[in-house]
Amino acid sequence: MAKAENKTQATEADVIAFLEAVEHPTRRADALALDTLFRDVTGFTPRMWGPTIVGYGRYDYVYDSGREGSFLATGFSPRKANLSIYIMPGYQDYAEILSRLGKHKMGKSCLYINKMADVDTGVLRELVRTGLDDLDAKWAVHPA
Repeated sequence: MAKAENKTQATEADVIAFLEAVEHPTRRADALALDTLFRDVTGFTPRMWGPTIVGYGRYDYVYDSGREGSFLATGFSPRKANLSIYIMPGYQDYAEILSRLGKHKMGKSCLYINKMADVDTGVLRELVRTGLDDLDAKWAVHPA
């Protein structure tokens, strides 16, 4: 099967310019703090994925159906309502870590936090690292 084009693709947009343009001052500060955290934990230079997702690393996948593609390995998006954090391959195996994280909500494929002050950043680092390691065990993670 041919490689499928994901709706969300890596772009050449400037990550820091995007983060510094976040309108709400607390959300902007939290987004810049998340960038530092993700850079430190992953060792990757971020890239924009679509217009609003800051991604760190990428992985190439092939599903049992034969569909294949590439996607960001981990990242976040400073949305108006909250900070959306993406851990691939998902959060289903991370109940123990999430129980120690602090105030958060779960979506279908995202973790939502209102502000960084609501969570334990050490636990968030652990969650990002665990997710990246689990993903790398299934599909190799590379710089984006």
